[in-house]
Amino acid sequence: MKKHIKHFLILEIIALIMGISSIAQSGESNSEYTKYTTTEIQDTALTKSIARGREVYNDFCMQCHLADGKGTPNVFPPLAESDWLINKRKESIHAIKYGLNGPIKVNGKPYNSAMTSMGLEDEEIADVMNYIMNSWGNTQKTMVTVEEVQHVDQ
Repeated sequence: MKKHIKHFLILEIIALIMGISSIAQSGESNSEYTKYTTTEIQDTALTKSIARGREVYNDFCMQCHLADGKGTPNVFPPLAESDWLINKRKESIHAIKYGLNGPIKVNGKPYNSAMTSMGLEDEEIADVMNYIMNSWGNTQKTMVTVEEVQHVDQ
């Protein structure tokens, strides 16, 4: 039995060496390989965050901003193709975290209604931001993280 384990370990070591060798022969450096893997991991994390954010949006945001993210004209600003959302990332996080009062301009139109804080956790805020920033014509591949949300002060 020990002989079989030795053979198995030797085969695993050979496979590992061959894998490293094929990366080296292909011209990829370790950092390029790691970068590719990191990008894949981030895309997966973003996809999962967006899925969680959709649930948060449906529970807390959809009543005012509607299922299509278009909001209510002259009352609740659109999130769909929103210049304010995309250009004012920190302010958008702040609005979800602490609420928003006072006038803002979204896509050239003024809005002056109140949005109360929903009492969301930092992870929920990051998730809903990732959802709305990647829905309805918005495309942001730089993921909003919990750490980023934590650094937004009142």
